[in-house]
Amino acid sequence: MLKQFFLISLSLSIFGCNTKKSTKTEEKRTTEASDYQNQVQIKHAQGFTIEYFKDYKIASIISPADTLKYILLEKGTPRPKGYPNAQIVEIPVKSAVAMSSMHIGLFEFLVSENTLTGLGNLQYVYSPSVITQIKAGKIVEVGRDQGLNEEKLIEMHPGVVITVGSPGTKSDHYQILTQAEIPVLVNSEWIEKTPLARAEWVKLIAALLNKEKLVNEKFGKLESEYNRLAALAAGSKEKPTLISGLNTKDAWFLPSGDSYMSKFFQDAGADYHWKDKKAEGSLPLNFEAVYPFALDADYWVNVGFSKSDTKKDILSQDSRYSDFKAFKSGKMYSYNAKVNDMGSNDFFESGTVNPHIVLADLIKIFHPEILPEHRLVYYKQLQ
Repeated sequence: MLKQFFLISLSLSIFGCNTKKSTKTEEKRTTEASDYQNQVQIKHAQGFTIEYFKDYKIASIISPADTLKYILLEKGTPRPKGYPNAQIVEIPVKSAVAMSSMHIGLFEFLVSENTLTGLGNLQYVYSPSVITQIKAGKIVEVGRDQGLNEEKLIEMHPGVVITVGSPGTKSDHYQILTQAEIPVLVNSEWIEKTPLARAEWVKLIAALLNKEKLVNEKFGKLESEYNRLAALAAGSKEKPTLISGLNTKDAWFLPSGDSYMSKFFQDAGADYHWKDKKAEGSLPLNFEAVYPFALDADYWVNVGFSKSDTKKDILSQDSRYSDFKAFKSGKMYSYNAKVNDMGSNDFFESGTVNPHIVLADLIKIFHPEILPEHRLVYYKQLQ
């Protein structure tokens, strides 16, 4: 229903009161077989759409409350009629500033990390190539939130600033930038509920860079591999049980049943007790609610964050962990195999656009007989 409403609203905004019905059809790009490689089709993500016209694209970041529209306009072409509240992004984008290091993986996937000229924070970066650019002074720090250096951004005048936000995020915080005609694009891939949906946000970046052909080729391969691996795991007779995360002072935050991590567990052929528990965000449970299931769970994953974490370090946080079956057997794993000296974790950079590799890791953990030759990439076993 939301998608239908969006399409109706979009049609009305394009046509206008006095526009002939045929205008949209005339402006739309042709969809001959040769043209599909230069367009992206969104199959998994729910948070954005892209429409193609003769000299521009319309990117929409969708939410029930509001939809943010962006006109991706080919350089040197006039602004199209309609879309009075839409920001203009001149394409192909030549320089970009990312507020989160999570966006680095999106650009690297498209072999376009050289497009980055600024980051919100330079400390938490894993990518060796981006770190090299930072050391060479090609990528600068611009700050975030209350510490945003607007003067520096205006001086840099990047082609786009990509910020983290929910679909309903307002751009008031970046009003000075928009007044300076620096477009601010809200990236909401983190709200998606499946690994492929999260990864598909790379198609939005591809639309900014006019790299649709490349993203179609690369995403198509990872999508096929992900589905192949999930099918292998689905055929396994045994479904080992698991728990995820750690207890904190306030609560034990577990992935909700409709989260991307829960989908990973399911596709890897594991039995996750809370798979049917839907929620916005994580499930905050107390230790006593998790304890009965943790006692008998075959595996304990996503436990520990530092690359140097050990079973002893985990036990020092709560002696009751020693009661867990997975603690006794040593079947404890976390996604901290690729953490550099600065504490930056590549699981949150390249891992986002490599869900097939993350899935292969989890299948190797839960069903080592299915992928005997695979070596863990993002995950490691705690010793």
